[in-house]
Amino acid sequence: MNGPEIQVEFASELHVFVPRARQAGALRAATDGVSSLGHVIESLGVPLTEVGALLVDGREVPFAHVPAAGESVTVRTVARPQQVPGHLRFLLDVHLGTLARRLRLLGVDTAYESTDIGDPALAARSAAERRVMLSRDRGLLRRRELWAGAFVYSTRPEEQLRDVLDRFRPELLPWTRCTACNGMLRKATKDEVADQLKHGTHATYDVFARCGECGRAYWKGAHHEQLEAIVERALALRAERR
Repeated sequence: MNGPEIQVEFASELHVFVPRARQAGALRAATDGVSSLGHVIESLGVPLTEVGALLVDGREVPFAHVPAAGESVTVRTVARPQQVPGHLRFLLDVHLGTLARRLRLLGVDTAYESTDIGDPALAARSAAERRVMLSRDRGLLRRRELWAGAFVYSTRPEEQLRDVLDRFRPELLPWTRCTACNGMLRKATKDEVADQLKHGTHATYDVFARCGECGRAYWKGAHHEQLEAIVERALALRAERR
């Protein structure tokens, strides 16, 4: 684009995508008189999944607005909690395995691809299953066939989980999903899961659950305190945000 210029000011949360906006404040961007404002913003590096309201000279406009020379644009971030139509479900890419397991621990419906199936396939699954795509891949989040998406800002699982819970406020039902496959758990007797128990476990524990999908057995083992701490922090965050 090398036509008339507009002035674009980004919310501070979006500076991670446009670092020069942090120093420059409002940026000057060229337009061509045809491309939408959404296209211009994406060309500057910001996925539209992260954009909330767009203001042109103080009035709100849609992504499809075609900017004219001299307009002043304010780009706000997505309002929180972000509303998603229907049942909130997530899809995570291959790089977010720990986050996927923690969301499942909290009872949040979370699909996860443990291998790299490629952006087109991920976007298609998001659309087919109406799942919010969570990723740090900006290119993936720009794919038009996505049903919905959100950028995961941190590289640390603790911060990733906190941000997702704050942004979407999903219903939390801890200890109800399989962390391995996302299936639903049900109570099980020791005899039902005996084939998965070592001698020490068989002798020490009496309360078990089993996944209705993959059959994996669960009990309050050596790592239970760590998992309990994750659950308690998540529930505390939810209580804070009410």
